[in-house]
Amino acid sequence: MGTMELTGKVAIVTGAAGGIGAALAEALLDAGAHVVVSDLDEARLAETAERIGAVAVPGDASSEAVIAAMVAAAEEHYGPVDLFFANAGVGDGSGLAATDEQWRTALDVNVLAHVRAARLLVPGWVERGSGWFVSTASAAGLLTQIGSATYSVTKHAAVAFAEWLAVTYGDRGVGVSCLCPMGVDTDMLRGGMTSSGGEGGRVAAAAVTGAGEVLAPRDVADQVLAAVTEGTFLITPHADVREFVRRKAADHDRWIHGMQRYQQHLMGDAR
Repeated sequence: MGTMELTGKVAIVTGAAGGIGAALAEALLDAGAHVVVSDLDEARLAETAERIGAVAVPGDASSEAVIAAMVAAAEEHYGPVDLFFANAGVGDGSGLAATDEQWRTALDVNVLAHVRAARLLVPGWVERGSGWFVSTASAAGLLTQIGSATYSVTKHAAVAFAEWLAVTYGDRGVGVSCLCPMGVDTDMLRGGMTSSGGEGGRVAAAAVTGAGEVLAPRDVADQVLAAVTEGTFLITPHADVREFVRRKAADHDRWIHGMQRYQQHLMGDAR
């Protein structure tokens, strides 16, 4: 897939009012890129954009109209888009009781937002012979997310779509990277999964924080940009993730039994 030099490039980052998205935008600017940021939280996005010096386009990252507006703003201010960071995400503690609306929201934001952005940008990148798509998935997309069916399933789908993009367009000038961290110090980890998820949300958050170190968003962002400049597909800021994936592949049944035991331990702690 080659590599991507960042100086002078035009980037869009979704979910950029805070957390990994804001850190990505700031790191891109530090690397000499031009940045458009977007988020559903308009007030917080405006504060972040002003602080770091980026152009803000508020709105729902899964909306085709909002994605088109991001691209239009980037082209108006800087020129054609070179990189798209599909970073917006949602998560809660929903299990089998998750409503169809919760599933639709998770699918829209965690998966279809990526598809819609790629649909708009990739044909032009193929024509130009250059472009880069970065998907923020999760270690849950390689393993699972105890406590949240909607998050686990949609993050698996995000990984699968990133893989498909890389296989299909990687030899045509389009680079793809997929970020799969465990715990990162973000609003989602601190409160997003617990605010509406009840016990499932608490267990989901505990499963993440109990599995390894919780990283600072900027540390993750720096690893992402290093991966893009090096042409790396899979980004796992937590080294343990790759070992967990190897164990899963080597003996799926043993891995499931181990996860069941971990879940029982977490639920005992939650009670």
